Amino acid sequence: MIRQRLKAVRVLMTTLRLQSILVTELAHIRYFTGFSGSSGLCLITPTRQFFITDRRYESQAPQEVNGFNIIIAKQNLFPLLAERKLIPTKSRIGFESQHISVADMKSLKKLLPGRHFVPATSILENVTAIKDKKEIELIRSAAGISNKVFNKLLTLVRAGVRECDIAAEISYWHRKYGAECDAFDPIVASGERGALPHARASEKIIRSGEMVVIDFGCRYCGYNSDITRTLAVGNPSAEMKKAYQIVLDAQKKAIDAVRSGVTACSIDAIARKYIQKNGYGRYFIHSLGHGLGIHVHDPLRISAISTAVLQTGNVVTIEPGIYIPGCGGVRIEDDIVVCESGSDILTTSSKELIIV
Repeated sequence: MIRQRLKAVRVLMTTLRLQSILVTELAHIRYFTGFSGSSGLCLITPTRQFFITDRRYESQAPQEVNGFNIIIAKQNLFPLLAERKLIPTKSRIGFESQHISVADMKSLKKLLPGRHFVPATSILENVTAIKDKKEIELIRSAAGISNKVFNKLLTLVRAGVRECDIAAEISYWHRKYGAECDAFDPIVASGERGALPHARASEKIIRSGEMVVIDFGCRYCGYNSDITRTLAVGNPSAEMKKAYQIVLDAQKKAIDAVRSGVTACSIDAIARKYIQKNGYGRYFIHSLGHGLGIHVHDPLRISAISTAVLQTGNVVTIEPGIYIPGCGGVRIEDDIVVCESGSDILTTSSKELIIV
């Protein structure tokens, strides 16, 4: 598996005429090496690959890292690149431009004069976008944990409970069911706050008659889930019931269209046009979905302006929503594997309107 990933990177390195690529983002380091610690970097050349970390991980690194030459730094990691003469002068070095600070780049250029640094984040994104069978099963496991948490929430969400208490329960049960951690801070937004797509869980008390948007996910063995369900506490208004059914129907139509070779923008259009046709177009205010895997938001976007074409092995979210200021919101989100002739839905919790 590691060998195949390295081979894919090296093919793209050749295309960009790179003599090496420096990997500094921790999720990408884990993807290539298996290392789960908080300090490290990788250097990949056409024939060799190095993993550098500090002395805190001297025992952990050999247990987790496969296929890389391990180097333990006494202090800072970057100086070892120069000390060990791992990167020849006048070479082209690819670096993760979206995941490295200006200060670190200044340090690298000072330590490695005479090298040409080339932004190469897209190389790693192109490799990680296509998941193999093991990766899909890890995402399925993460989704399975979140499915179990949702079933638990059906016994916890009720009138009189604070949003932040539900968010705390989500974090607790994710860990209890085997997750490493939450994939992101859970969103719990009730009543009028449901019209805020990324509302933080607050001290607001959930009241009868309100819809509650709950967006949550977990990380399992380095891979993430991301699920949204909207519950009704007591009997919601007729308009919110109508909005819920429109969102659900739009999502089903979009998922039915997912398959390899389809453009991301066409999937977005299916859900967006359906919501517009039913009079709520101006209340659908974000893209339909995004890539999912070692990051909660992988670069692949399911949006009206996306130029991406879905490929077998992509994992994406499909999450239409309606957000009515002063009234409330509805969002339904699932994690979907793109297959040759359809899709595989990883998040299996009920999507019919549940009244608790």
